[in-house]
Amino acid sequence: KIAMLQKELEARELETSSGGGMVKITITGKQEILKISINPECMDVSDVAGFEGLMKTAVNQAIKESQAMVSSAMSKVTGGLNIPGLF
Repeated sequence: KIAMLQKELEARELETSSGGGMVKITITGKQEILKISINPECMDVSDVAGFEGLMKTAVNQAIKESQAMVSSAMSKVTGGLNIPGLF
């Protein structure tokens, strides 16, 4: 069951956003980013630091939500046991 779940989670996609939807990221359960969508309105060349912060927040949020998705799915199979190395 665990091996099947790992394969399923690798393929499962999750979309997250930052800045009120200005940056959207699609990520897999394996924490691989598939797509980044950026609203052109947030690309102000006079505020590079702001844009970088928005991107960092979006990427970190995507990773966090992907890890939570994996953790939740794995705990259902393992009965809540934390088994290192499964994912």
